[in-house]
Amino acid sequence: MSRDEKHALLSFLAGCADRVFELQQAMTALQGLGPDNGGDGEQKKAEYLESWLRSFGIDDIEHVDAPDSRVSSGKRPNLIVRVPGRTDRTLWILGHLDVVPAGEESLWRSDPWTVTRDKNDPDLIYGRGVEDNQQAVVCGCLLAAALKEKGIVPDMGLGLILVSDEETGNAYGIQHIFRERPNFVSKNDIVLVPDSGSADGAFIETAEKGILWMRVEVEGLQCHASRPDEGKNALKAAAAMILGASDVEASFTARDPLFAPARSTFTPTKHEANVPNVNTIPGKEVFYVDCRVLPCYSLDEVLSAFRLLAEKVAAQYGVSVTVEKFMEEPAAAPTAENSAVVTGLKKAVKEVLGVECRCGGIGGSTVAVNFRERGIPAAVWALIFENCHAPNEAARLSFAVKEAQVFASMLFND
Repeated sequence: MSRDEKHALLSFLAGCADRVFELQQAMTALQGLGPDNGGDGEQKKAEYLESWLRSFGIDDIEHVDAPDSRVSSGKRPNLIVRVPGRTDRTLWILGHLDVVPAGEESLWRSDPWTVTRDKNDPDLIYGRGVEDNQQAVVCGCLLAAALKEKGIVPDMGLGLILVSDEETGNAYGIQHIFRERPNFVSKNDIVLVPDSGSADGAFIETAEKGILWMRVEVEGLQCHASRPDEGKNALKAAAAMILGASDVEASFTARDPLFAPARSTFTPTKHEANVPNVNTIPGKEVFYVDCRVLPCYSLDEVLSAFRLLAEKVAAQYGVSVTVEKFMEEPAAAPTAENSAVVTGLKKAVKEVLGVECRCGGIGGSTVAVNFRERGIPAAVWALIFENCHAPNEAARLSFAVKEAQVFASMLFND
């Protein structure tokens, strides 16, 4: 009986491309930019999704919202959605509601906040968030609605975790849920995070590097550019710090073939504005370094190495240099390849896509680490181009359908 139900479910999902487009179109227009990215949060997107799910008779929707006075609603929404199965085990699918800004809109071929279909390939859509991470949200909602619409009760229950704040640190998202509901996921449950992967479906992410974002502040002495000897040029000292990041990276010599790249990476990124005019030597500079650190190193080792560089630069240029943690996410133990989530995912991908999967690690960050550090194995897998945060972010309608079919297969024990 369960095999027949599974096949009926997979067949039904195969015809849901228009439903995928409907969800993508609505969510993209609602944006979901967090306040750190200049937006008003994810509340409208969460309200839309809750209404959509309830229209299919899905009523077990729990709010674990995080207070945040920076947004007009006063809260950052986090939804836990449950569709029961025959057993007390649950297959959890996690998607995040927030997206990153569009960036320079002149680089987009269309309005980033309006989903558009490719003229030559109508399966291909463009819009900010369509891959990162709306596709994960869509495939979970698609599957939940299909179970209700077809009246199918699978062996495992389906759980959706729809969180805020993934793009800016998770404090108002999954970390808030774990603080408020520390045991909402059982050790026997299966956790999937469709937030990294490949276009062919052959890659399962089982490990992530540690992440350290550092804020570097250089204090010199501002003066007129025609009299440089009267000041202390903070920009020159900051440049020495930025160039020195490569030397620090080279000193961390470990390599791990599980990851690509196989080394730790220390990359200067954001730079804050300094003086507004050309003929003033800046007395203060602030920039940031994004470090992706192999699990064999502690984040404090990296911080200490940059503080040592700061001492040398400060002495050379007669300035003060401070290096502080801006955000950190230590690496967690990898998910074992023989864990239930990985073996079940491999089997389902083989059944639906005919693809043999390989496991590996990434330098990016997903919410999977929040489960792994609590001893809950989590796998990260998706059918995606990996063009998140880029102009003309793209996804395929068929990717979401196939993802939903893979996850549907995992709900059954045959």
